[in-house]
Amino acid sequence: MDSFVTIGICVKNGSDTILGALESVMAQSFPHEQMEVIVVDDGSEDGTLSVVHGYASKIDMPVKILHYAWQGIGQSRNTVAKNALGKYIVWVDSDMVLSKNFVKEQVKFMENNAKVGVAKGVYGILPSANLVASLENMSFVAENSRSECGTGGAIYRTEALRQAGYFDNRLKLAGEDHDAAFKINAAGWLLERSSAVFYERPKTSWRRLWSKYFHWGYGLHDACQYNRNLLFLYEMIPLAGFIGGVRRSLVAYRLTCDKRNFLLPVQFVFKLSAWCLGYMRCHMQSRNEK
Repeated sequence: MDSFVTIGICVKNGSDTILGALESVMAQSFPHEQMEVIVVDDGSEDGTLSVVHGYASKIDMPVKILHYAWQGIGQSRNTVAKNALGKYIVWVDSDMVLSKNFVKEQVKFMENNAKVGVAKGVYGILPSANLVASLENMSFVAENSRSECGTGGAIYRTEALRQAGYFDNRLKLAGEDHDAAFKINAAGWLLERSSAVFYERPKTSWRRLWSKYFHWGYGLHDACQYNRNLLFLYEMIPLAGFIGGVRRSLVAYRLTCDKRNFLLPVQFVFKLSAWCLGYMRCHMQSRNEK
């Protein structure tokens, strides 16, 4: 297996978690001489850049650290993609931790499936006594059987991404990954799940969870305007969230036998309420600006 791999990390204000992400990259079993790391700091206002520079000297592979005033996540992804030397780009979010064999398994999957343009790994279970964090983690894990192709925990075939025209620079807050995956699929490439395991550090308070999904709904408004086939809005209403939460709670309980998972329908209503309010806020602002 001689494929060169670019690790792409786009971050803003991730000082609390970025070190764990970088350490998990360093711990990879995939040959380090066949990897490079590109970190794009999109206008962090905390100590993110200091943490990255402090750890960079410990990374035994080429490292590029790029920093500029905030331009948005679409532009940050493209900065990685257009500087990448790898045949593949493995996207690592600042709040993620990769399993030791993650890159090796992802590359093997892509090498064995030449028609796949994007392969998302699977979420692993992080033990937590915190109710909010536990429910959010299990909501991720319960989705592992569905084809979902965001960037975090995914490997992109660089050729497919470039053929699809990269990410949309207009998408500054969210949705750039789903939009790119949609375009890659439309260009004739497959979107799949692999068995490579990664972990995402979930939010640990209801307030932070609300803020995350409000921000996501706000950002996805523009993505849906530019690409109306991106998602079905009826799937994002709280009632749909309750129904989806019931299904996920059953999956999660079978995996863990933790009765707290039966609260997932309530948690999904909470999250999608935040999402809808964020979406409507952006919609109203857009109308007022016209």
